[in-house]
Amino acid sequence: MILDWNSGKFGFNAANDSDVPVEDRYQLLIDAVPDYAIFMLDDAGRVASWNSGVQKIKGYTPEEIIGRHFSIFYTPEDVAADKPGRELALATAPGRAEDRGWRVRRDGSRFWADVTITAVYDSSGALVGFAKITRDMTERMRLAELEHANELSTQMQAAREDEQRRIARELHDDLGQQLTALKMGVAALEQQIVPGATNAPQRQIDNMLASLRRIAADLRPPMLDDLGLGAALEWLTDDFTQRFHVKVALRLAVDDSAVTPFASATIYRIVQEALTNVARHAQASEVTIDMSNDAHGWRLGIEDNGRGTLVEEACAPGSLGLLGMRERVRQLRGTLTIDSAPGMGFRIVAHIPLGGIRLAATSPD
Repeated sequence: MILDWNSGKFGFNAANDSDVPVEDRYQLLIDAVPDYAIFMLDDAGRVASWNSGVQKIKGYTPEEIIGRHFSIFYTPEDVAADKPGRELALATAPGRAEDRGWRVRRDGSRFWADVTITAVYDSSGALVGFAKITRDMTERMRLAELEHANELSTQMQAAREDEQRRIARELHDDLGQQLTALKMGVAALEQQIVPGATNAPQRQIDNMLASLRRIAADLRPPMLDDLGLGAALEWLTDDFTQRFHVKVALRLAVDDSAVTPFASATIYRIVQEALTNVARHAQASEVTIDMSNDAHGWRLGIEDNGRGTLVEEACAPGSLGLLGMRERVRQLRGTLTIDSAPGMGFRIVAHIPLGGIRLAATSPD
C-alpha cells in the first residue's frame, strides 16, 4: 500500500494489497476525504465512527463524540422540534434522507450544512445503523448571497438611473417649458405696465431656467442618451471647468458603439463622482482623464495635481465617494486602484473587461 499523508493521496500496491484488511482500506478511504464529514451512527442515532473530515468540520475528537447522540450537532430549535429523529425516520423508510440547514460545531458556532443520511442494513435486512455525510456549505452559501446582493445592487442602480432619466426629462420638458412660457408672459405684461423696464424679472427667470437645466443634466444628461458617452463626458468636463475653474484634459480613445446604456451611465457616474471629489477635496488646478480600450477591455484613468492624501485615509469607511466608485466599477465586473500621497496628487485607475462594457442590467419588477 502507498500512502502519502502530506499530500492526502493514497493508493494500493498490488503486491501488498492482500496485507491490508478491507476494514482498514475503508477507513483509509474515509480519512482521505477531509472536506466531508463521513461517519456512522448506530440504529439509535449514536455516533459509532469518526473520520478526520468530521473532526475538521465539527471540532470534536473521536474520544469526545463516540457514543453520543448525533442530535448534539443540531441547533436547539431543531432539537426541540425533533428534527434529528424525523431525519432518521425518513432515512429508514426510503433508505435515504437529505437536508440543508444550520448545524452546530463543538465551539457553539453554526455552519450551513448539506447532509445525507443513508440507512444501512445487514444481509438479513435488519437495520444496523446509518451512514451520515455532511459538507460545510457556509462559504458557498455566503458567496451565493453575495452574488445575489451584487445582482440586486446592479438592478437597483439601473432602476435608479431609469428614474433619474424620467425626472430629468420631466424637469427639462415640462417645468422648463412652463418657465419659458412664464418668461414670455412676464415680458409682455411688463411692457404693458412699465414700458422700457429693465427686464429684471426676466433675468431671474433665465437664472431659474439655467439652474433647472443644470439640475436636470446632473440627474441624467440628455446627450448621454442622444449622442453617447463621449459627448456626455465632454459636456461634463466643460461644465466642471466653468463652474470650478479647474482645467480638465479629456483624452478619449475608445469605440463606444457597443457600450450598453447601463455601462455608459455607470462610467459617466464614475467620472462625475471623481470630479466631485476633486472639487471638494483636491485643491487642484488640473485634472487629466484618459479613457482607452483594446481587445481585453477598457481603461479609465483620472488624475489631479492636488494636495493628495494617504491612501489609507482615502479608503477610510467614511469615504463615500470612493466607495461609490468602487461599487460602480464592481457592477461592471472591473477593478479600481488608487494611488496618492500627500502633495503628490490623486489618481484612480479602473480596468473594465469587455463583458462589463456589454453588460445590460435590467430593472427589478
